[in-house]
Amino acid sequence: MTIRVGVAQIGAIPFDIEASVDKAIKWVEKAGTQGCQLVVFPEAFISAYPKGLGFGSLVGVRAPEGREMFRRYFDSAIPVPGVETDKLCEAAGQANLHMVIGVIERDLGTLYCTALFIGSNGSLLGKHRKLMPTASERLVWGFGDGSTIPVIDTPVGRLGAVICWENYMPMLRMAMYSKGVTVYCAPTADDRDSWLPSMRHIAMEGRCFVLTSCQVMRRRDFPDDYPCGMETSPDDVLMRGGAAIVGPLGQVLAGPVFDEETLLTADIDLADVTRAKLDFDAAGHYARPDVFHLVVNETARKAVKTIIDEESL
Repeated sequence: MTIRVGVAQIGAIPFDIEASVDKAIKWVEKAGTQGCQLVVFPEAFISAYPKGLGFGSLVGVRAPEGREMFRRYFDSAIPVPGVETDKLCEAAGQANLHMVIGVIERDLGTLYCTALFIGSNGSLLGKHRKLMPTASERLVWGFGDGSTIPVIDTPVGRLGAVICWENYMPMLRMAMYSKGVTVYCAPTADDRDSWLPSMRHIAMEGRCFVLTSCQVMRRRDFPDDYPCGMETSPDDVLMRGGAAIVGPLGQVLAGPVFDEETLLTADIDLADVTRAKLDFDAAGHYARPDVFHLVVNETARKAVKTIIDEESL
């Protein structure tokens, strides 16, 4: 089956939920008019990837202005589900396409870097919370657990999402392959030259299509009072993109593109996944379960579990 897929390489409107959602909807509409049946957005698109922000923290020190910046960031995150996800679902339904989009999710007092799966019928199909925030991301993002690493069976393939440097976790990749992922979505904030070779490797290793998207952001796209430790001028590039679509034998079908907002598209034949597995299936005939064995815990890990004794009621 041949389908058209798209990757939206666009920048968020930092700290503005409504504007970021509106921008996402416009690009969903654009993808729909170009015949896309699936579109993938970058990591943390709603409403910001806090590039270069230190939140006033050093080892053993948290400054008041850093706490205020965290409050600002927290207030620009969204609950899942919520009003914002309802709007995204409605847009996907009207455009008749599936979408995967990176958001900053808030739950209690914690933020999570999350990828949402939305169906062409306008429903929220599921989510993946980033398991392992990288380096300073751990200051402001919580850790997901094994309960949100789905591979979702859809008319446009078996969709999974692995966010940014999670893609360097071999065991997570193996878990995705074991679930039969065919369209592997990789929202990211990594815009380095080394990213595309990593995506090509994963496509070949997983014998799957890989769709990756990164934001394009300049210093001027952030508020004037954003205390970024990287910039020297408004035109400085903080994130340069690098979106791409890769086939299951590692062939680059679209991209990479840098320094501009764009919608990359490609027509992909899902049967190519099966063809590619003639000589390699990481979780199947190329595995050695007698030598290697992976255990994945998909239990939801709650800090508080309430038990009600019904007999005492």
